[in-house]
Amino acid sequence: MRKIRLRRGEGVLALLSLALTATCHNSAPVAPGYHEYAYVTNGKGNSVSVIDLLQLRNVKTIAVGAGPTGIATSPTRNEIYVANAGSSNISIISAETNEVVSTIGVHARPYYVSVSSDGKRAYIANAGSANVSVIDLGKRAVIATIRVGGAPGMARVSPDGKLVVASNRADDSVSIIDADKLAVKDTVKVCQQPQDIVILPDNSKAFVACPASNQVASVDLKTDRLLTYMDVGELPVHLTLKPDGGELFVSNFNSNNFSIVETGNNEVGGTYLIGDNPSQGVVTADNSLLYMSNFGSDTVSVYAIDEGRVAGAVQVGSHPDALALTPDEGHLLVLDSGSGDVAVVRTVKTRDNSKISADRALVTLIPVGNQPNDIVIKAFTVGKR
Repeated sequence: MRKIRLRRGEGVLALLSLALTATCHNSAPVAPGYHEYAYVTNGKGNSVSVIDLLQLRNVKTIAVGAGPTGIATSPTRNEIYVANAGSSNISIISAETNEVVSTIGVHARPYYVSVSSDGKRAYIANAGSANVSVIDLGKRAVIATIRVGGAPGMARVSPDGKLVVASNRADDSVSIIDADKLAVKDTVKVCQQPQDIVILPDNSKAFVACPASNQVASVDLKTDRLLTYMDVGELPVHLTLKPDGGELFVSNFNSNNFSIVETGNNEVGGTYLIGDNPSQGVVTADNSLLYMSNFGSDTVSVYAIDEGRVAGAVQVGSHPDALALTPDEGHLLVLDSGSGDVAVVRTVKTRDNSKISADRALVTLIPVGNQPNDIVIKAFTVGKR
């Protein structure tokens, strides 16, 4: 797992109490009981911050386990799942009460949580114990612990829920787990120190980022074999998949660019300069725009996918990292890991996506906790799942 020394930003909030600041992001009437919350893990605060996205303000800080890192939402329940790497457990938060309702022990140093599309299971790679914990989310209990390779960084469940792919950083391999049998069905050698994983919507392939060898591996999940390695930029730390699955955007942290992988033919289609130390990305639902955080230049860049060009950048807080779009995609939330806040960027498109205008700009910064490191959004109506 990439570790970077973070420093607190100075004077950012004082500069940004702008006339643009809004009291809410949606002026349309809100149905009774409807909520939109963003949840932010605070790695050094042992907590999760809750941001009310209808009011654009921090409404609660929830104590969780030690060193919370990855966070995920349930697609079927009003619940949030937090991986606590320092205390080796998972916190379950009720989104309706914003309280921890259960804590489940796993094995050593869990960093990420991957939830199946039916909401029934969570899969957690335990980096310190070379195994994957499987949690029945209805029973709130571990139902299996599956041995994999050394120092697994991530365990990603496929969209159909039938397979789980774990990246074994110490073994330069991925373990492919049969989710029905709860057992490893195959181990495939890939590139060096594999970390981030994405799986195509049709469940046919997994793509794996290897920061140590500056490559991305393509693995056929039908035959459990390596298809190819693709050379990308220096230190590929994150993979962002278009919703249609046709292209993959690789954040090359040390070369200040991103690579585009054509997932159909396993080829690198191009590489574009983007900003200093690009970290993470997110793509709009219509597959038209890529937003990418630039950790080293305190900006978020906008790449117009159809036009094949970088359209501009928005200044945010210090060391931007994780990103999330609001449900209506009217705003982009940018987690600023250095300044301890979440930047809210208005994402109204310009007519041709060609530039950053006054309509696509920073709205406000919302303070959260100490060293925030991941963010998710949950929208729901009380009483409905």
